[in-house]
Amino acid sequence: MAEGGSRIRRRVSLPKRNRPSLGCIFVAPTAAELEPGDEGKEEEEMVAENRRRKTAGVLPVEVQPLLLSDSPECLVLGGGDINPDLLRRMPTDRGVGDQHNDSEEDMFGDYDSFTENSFIAQVDDLEQKYMQLPEHKKHATDFATENLYSESIKNKLSITTIGNLTELQTDKHTENQSGYEGVTVEPGADLLYDVPSSQAIYFENLQNSSNDLGNCSMKERDWKSSSHNTVNKELPHNCIEQPQQNDEASSKVRISSDMNRRKSIKDHLKSAMTGNAKAQTPVFSRSKQLKATLLSEEINVAKKTIESSSNDLGPFYSLPSKVRDLYAQFKGIEKLYEWQHTCLTLNSVQERKNLIYSLPTSGGKTLVAEILMLQELLCCRKDVLMILPYVAIVQEKLHMIGEGSRGATLEMTLAKILYTSKTTQIIGMSATLNNVEDLQKFLQAEYYTSQFRPVELKEYLKINDTIYEIDSKAENGMTFSRLLNYKYSDTLRKMDPDHLVALVTEVIPNYSCLVFCPSKKNCENVAEMICKFLSKEYLKHKEKEKCEVIKNLKNIGNGNLCPVLKRTIPFGVAYHHSGLTSDERKLLEEAYSTGVLCLFTCTSTLAAGVNLPARRVILRAPYVAKEFLKRNQYKQMIGRAGRAGIDTIGESILILQEKDKQQVLELITRPLENCYSHLVQEFTKGIQTLFLSLIGLKIATNLDDIYHFMNGTFFGVQQKILLKEKSLWEITVESLRYLTEKGLLQKDTICKSEEEVQYNFHITKLGRASFKGTIDLAYCDILYRDLKKGLEGLVLESLLHLIYLTTPYDLVSQSNPDWMIYFRQFSQLSPAEQNVAAILGVSESFLGKKASGQAIRKKVDKDVVNRLYLSFVLYTLLKETNIWTVSEKFNMPRGYIQNLLTGAASFSSCVLHFCEELEEFWVYRALLVELTKKLTYCVKAELIPLMEVTGVLEGRARQLYSAGYKSLMHLANANPEVLIKTIDHLSRRQAKQIIASAKMLLHEKAEALQEEVEELLRLPSDFPGAVASSTDKA
Repeated sequence: MAEGGSRIRRRVSLPKRNRPSLGCIFVAPTAAELEPGDEGKEEEEMVAENRRRKTAGVLPVEVQPLLLSDSPECLVLGGGDINPDLLRRMPTDRGVGDQHNDSEEDMFGDYDSFTENSFIAQVDDLEQKYMQLPEHKKHATDFATENLYSESIKNKLSITTIGNLTELQTDKHTENQSGYEGVTVEPGADLLYDVPSSQAIYFENLQNSSNDLGNCSMKERDWKSSSHNTVNKELPHNCIEQPQQNDEASSKVRISSDMNRRKSIKDHLKSAMTGNAKAQTPVFSRSKQLKATLLSEEINVAKKTIESSSNDLGPFYSLPSKVRDLYAQFKGIEKLYEWQHTCLTLNSVQERKNLIYSLPTSGGKTLVAEILMLQELLCCRKDVLMILPYVAIVQEKLHMIGEGSRGATLEMTLAKILYTSKTTQIIGMSATLNNVEDLQKFLQAEYYTSQFRPVELKEYLKINDTIYEIDSKAENGMTFSRLLNYKYSDTLRKMDPDHLVALVTEVIPNYSCLVFCPSKKNCENVAEMICKFLSKEYLKHKEKEKCEVIKNLKNIGNGNLCPVLKRTIPFGVAYHHSGLTSDERKLLEEAYSTGVLCLFTCTSTLAAGVNLPARRVILRAPYVAKEFLKRNQYKQMIGRAGRAGIDTIGESILILQEKDKQQVLELITRPLENCYSHLVQEFTKGIQTLFLSLIGLKIATNLDDIYHFMNGTFFGVQQKILLKEKSLWEITVESLRYLTEKGLLQKDTICKSEEEVQYNFHITKLGRASFKGTIDLAYCDILYRDLKKGLEGLVLESLLHLIYLTTPYDLVSQSNPDWMIYFRQFSQLSPAEQNVAAILGVSESFLGKKASGQAIRKKVDKDVVNRLYLSFVLYTLLKETNIWTVSEKFNMPRGYIQNLLTGAASFSSCVLHFCEELEEFWVYRALLVELTKKLTYCVKAELIPLMEVTGVLEGRARQLYSAGYKSLMHLANANPEVLIKTIDHLSRRQAKQIIASAKMLLHEKAEALQEEVEELLRLPSDFPGAVASSTDKA
């Protein structure tokens, strides 16, 4: 083949691209590595970045030669021996360039044969025969005339370029790739990048049919039975360069080819499809091939980056020193703490064993996780799985494993990884761990801990006017520190009995302070109270910046501003809780981090989720809502004080009453609470969901395997502590029986012998729907019933009925309707909308009686009533698209409404997947696709296409729409300079990002359509006779 291959040069219109070596990884350039003058390239970079995100899942990060060789998208064909297994995976071409086939013509015309005498078979045989000619016979053959002319005529021919057989044009998709040029591809390059399968197959046949080549008589019969003109349709004359000595016969061939040139495109499509049908090669879509090419190019860039610094690989914990420089530049980290160095150099880390490490808050745990992640990506070239905000190989705040349904979900995820993969390394970190031995056994991990804290933390208790310092060496656990020296007026003493004003004014505005309050309402009240007694001097501190914060809050609220924040922000004070929208919280957090705001009054949720450090942390009371504070919660809250690099000291002050003194002293001296599994306690979200997924994913499908899996869970480790009445075997059997009775699983009994019986399980259609839709099993039968009932009389005159069906069940228990508002909203509904309520069993008379406080005799389903109320909120929100007006109308916190909207959008998507698995609910599919979009974006319908673009929120979408940019096409073709002048407050960088994102989305839609076309033209894998044909060929 090498000899024949070297005689052929193909001219192919292809984009220039660097071919990657095997086993390398893409590394994105950092901001520091970009040249200042590269702003003009930003658009291409953003498109490339978006493509990277899209293609990241195509190949694993760990790229090995075998894996890459097996990948159909990254095949490179050289001039040596060809691996037929690889060639069988070659992608097919579904057309030529930008030519179009006339849909009214018969696609196959006269060529309707799939037999051995088919047109493509003849072309293949001719090409193979030519390729086997000795190199020293300097000749080339017109494939159509090889057996029609004498040897002397053949020796006079010299074909230097063979086209399509020579000239192949890539499709429009490839031609439009920016920055690419057409190049001539030599034999050693990617010859099969854009060839139809009819061309690719002959290379395979070349390898597999050496014995057949000797049988010339058979081939001669095949060639003589074919039409001379037919063959020439595949040979456009302008692609064949012939010397002046061409004889008359070859001239006739060329003329015949020219006459039939107009039909060559049609014939090419026919031949390609016929070849595909005959060859039965695995088909890979053109778009996937291009994605893989792009990924390969990026992998090549990554390898060059690594190779260029190969001598420098390792100075920074096996990472290039460039990583260390970037940490110093962007995070100001020039040297690691001693514990971090010790942890990163542990044998368990070096040997990639599982590890748990635990330190106090602010000790620098996250940095260790980041370095471990970079080691995996850059050095080991392996995938990294991220769980929630913390990242490592598989990494989480492990104390959360003991927190309700979140803990059950985390435990299930880790247990599956441990059961299915013996090579995945798990790194767990936490600030609050006690029974670490159980976690070690569960994760099969080693343990590292340290009490290091970069900033000293001093803990205080305040009782009346006296402040005590917590001292573990003292007899009662505390020692006197000082008396508060602050002059209180009688009015102030009544308003502020806990002396909060005195405590916060000791640190603000020059330092930051957090005040943790028991409830959301208390947060707002405390913020306002403190501002009433602060001096006017506080208004002057960073006055301009605070005005900017207020202005930005108004912008994101469409002109609305919380009256409490309007009064407190000028003093540098704000409240922070779930009643704020996510945009408001983000803006306030940024203002606090930059020192514009110096005091937050907040709930305990801030301690667990947001990194907002403070010089002083004050706990307003030893309660979270009405429950007494736990040791873990207390540690998390006070851990916010004195963060490294910001403060030199940190203080925490817990305010308490005399009646709580004994409980508080026990709180500060007792050990941390133990961490227990919630896998069985959270029955439907825990063990049942686990078993359904195990069987659905075929991880474990029989009773013995499932029991074995359960023994390896955190619950299995703690079964002796948690199980008093039943054994783990009994729990397993009961759970499987429950799922079977509920119709989610089906049991099969297999008799291995007369004495031994094995119970296997497989998932039912309802079970698969629940599994694919991630429906809480507590509600799957209710959802099925509601959807089934909806089919009997689905009201489509408005969205209300559909919204009701997608209102999350788990939020219903939190619903506490205001009956007057409920009745008023009901009265404003149209007759069709009131009919929805009637179908659900909620009447106007019922709501009227509830609003007036009258007794209700008729029994009404409370859950349906409460769920419909939430549906009213969502329905009003979709109509008005303004959280503020809906918040006022229903007297609900805007943050709660936003959470309700987010939950509904998520649940709508889940219901859609649920319906896709059940044929009887086909009618819901198209309806739920549109509803999910509406709930996700919650804007007027005309703005939804614009909202799909990265960087475009509701306010920006309105601006763009008003300026005439009403579709994705408009944005994709926009001029950034014009966009900057047209849209207020739009930077050049933002404009380029919006345009680049729009182009990417448009490109994705085009790819999706292309794949749909390819799917339509593809021969079904179960086509009658396909198996037989494949067998005959073998």
